[in-house]
Amino acid sequence: MSADAVGTSGTGGATPPRRERPTLATRRGPEHARIMGVGAWRPTRVVTNAEVCEHIDSTDEWIRQRTGIESRGWADAETSVIDMSVHAGAEALAAAGVDASSIGAVIVATVSHPYQTPAAATQVADRLGATPAAAWDISAGCAAFCHALAQAADLVRGGTAEHVLVVGVDKLSDFTDLTDRSTAFLFADGAGAVVVGPSDTPAIAPTVWGSDGSMWDVIKTRTSWLEHRGVTDPAAVEWPALQQEGQKVFRWAVFAMAPLALRAIEAAGLTPDDLDAFIPHQANMRIIDKLASQVGLPDHVAIARDIRTTGNTSAASVPLAMHRMLAEGQAASGGYALLVGFGAGLSYAAQVVVLP
Repeated sequence: MSADAVGTSGTGGATPPRRERPTLATRRGPEHARIMGVGAWRPTRVVTNAEVCEHIDSTDEWIRQRTGIESRGWADAETSVIDMSVHAGAEALAAAGVDASSIGAVIVATVSHPYQTPAAATQVADRLGATPAAAWDISAGCAAFCHALAQAADLVRGGTAEHVLVVGVDKLSDFTDLTDRSTAFLFADGAGAVVVGPSDTPAIAPTVWGSDGSMWDVIKTRTSWLEHRGVTDPAAVEWPALQQEGQKVFRWAVFAMAPLALRAIEAAGLTPDDLDAFIPHQANMRIIDKLASQVGLPDHVAIARDIRTTGNTSAASVPLAMHRMLAEGQAASGGYALLVGFGAGLSYAAQVVVLP
């Protein structure tokens, strides 16, 4: 082969000019996002402390003193996580004045959908009429709603979706050991949902979040699904009920979440005095009150205490508490609310929002 032939590649001896590399197209959304509407679903069955104490050695007085819980709601066996999500989602859409066909994504925050796959969100989207919206579940325990809200706000601001439906839902009665004295009185069922869409002004502040995987076993299911593989006798393996080390969770929640809350307030460009409402995960009344004290919330800030009659509903607790505060006039539309979620993982997230 002659030197003249090198690099010609059949072009008559000349290397063709390289085509100018195009720039990838991008989407640009609105500068800001907001919560446009909120919805909720609560069980009709009210379970009192007295009923819980039929299975454990405890009393109504002890449960109230330790947790602030007087009663909780349990769904019936036929009601699924998907059913609960659809009811809450439909109410949120109606409150926002947004048709399901305008939803670009559905995010369901849950740890109690009994199928590893597919995600509950796909069926929620279909039943609400939001198909072909993108749909997925996230698992971040009791912090998951605040994580999902952060995702939704970024999707809207990035132009990926005009509107996003976020559902926090858990049916923890399916994963509660009624004979476990440390958890039987805590967990409950419920669903809360919000619609996130464009805003002319800042209405969802930057999210402050993180995790501490060194404490992963403080809140967990007792067993792995792998331990059930090949087992034909259900009595041979414990059901993967939830368990937690209460004292460790209490100390972590109080002393680690107060600095997180203050960082979220600072990220919003506010001070505690600027807040109108505090809506933390409804884990324990003593944790809620201690957090409010540690953050230095002034007396005018309304504090969500939905746990008293709702129990710990995990990912549903923040939107359920928000819904109740607005419905009962404890907080007003347009007010600044600090949301704080924390739980299994251990995971946590917080942000300040303008209430719808």
